[in-house]
Amino acid sequence: MSNYETRKVKTGKFNSYYCEGGKGNERTLIFLHGSGPGANSESNWSRVLNELSNRFHVIAIDMVGFGNTELPENTNLTFWQWTTARVEQILEVMDYNNIEKASLIGNSMGGVVSLNALMYDSSRFEKVVLMGSGGGGGKNGPSPEIVRMTQFFRDPTIQAFRNLITWFMYDESVVEEQLEEIVQTRYENIMKPETRELYPSLFATMPHELTIPPSALRRIKQPVLLIHGYEDQFVPRESSLAVLEHLPNAELVLLKQCGHWVQIEKYERFIQLIDQFFDETKSR
Repeated sequence: MSNYETRKVKTGKFNSYYCEGGKGNERTLIFLHGSGPGANSESNWSRVLNELSNRFHVIAIDMVGFGNTELPENTNLTFWQWTTARVEQILEVMDYNNIEKASLIGNSMGGVVSLNALMYDSSRFEKVVLMGSGGGGGKNGPSPEIVRMTQFFRDPTIQAFRNLITWFMYDESVVEEQLEEIVQTRYENIMKPETRELYPSLFATMPHELTIPPSALRRIKQPVLLIHGYEDQFVPRESSLAVLEHLPNAELVLLKQCGHWVQIEKYERFIQLIDQFFDETKSR
């Protein structure tokens, strides 16, 4: 039994699907998933939501282009335009729930969206956690794992998908009992006809539009916690190091023997870091 409920509300010209728990708790945390095949709010965050809803108001959104959120009429968008649509979607969900300010927790692409949200309207956001986040660019271009991910539909078999999912983690045995469920659930999501048609186009311009300009980063005043798996092969740790260099109020935690899914591979440590970061009794 989960400690959260799922909802669907009107955001602009489409309906957005999200998970919500802990309503009534003072601080709102908005969780943003990544762009891996089959990604949505629950596949990324369900265990975290169940735990943190005991002390925070938690919302995890299926960002437009993913999960159960409806697609807009026009899907012929650049990566940058998709990102702006997701930022506006977050603000619409906040407005619907009468949330004046919230903190963001973004994984991978969700981290890029979080940084863009701060650039779009910094007055609406308090603290930010970036986990395995892009935005820092890369000297050698996309990793081989990212290339395989974006080209998944060239060979969309269940075995190819299973291999891809294991590559997200340093050691998949940490989720051995749940691995097949993760694979099956996300494979069903990615094989939906509308997703199969849309997914490759989501990344068409990504390498050119993913990096956040240093001039923008140094203007972000909010406290930022960067968390990165040391062995992350999808978004190498150098991305967080590059972002850290320009953020004026940030710290970075690197976790050894951990890949791209910190919240799954190092669940207990992730929860501990979140609690510490949002503990108002400690000076930061």
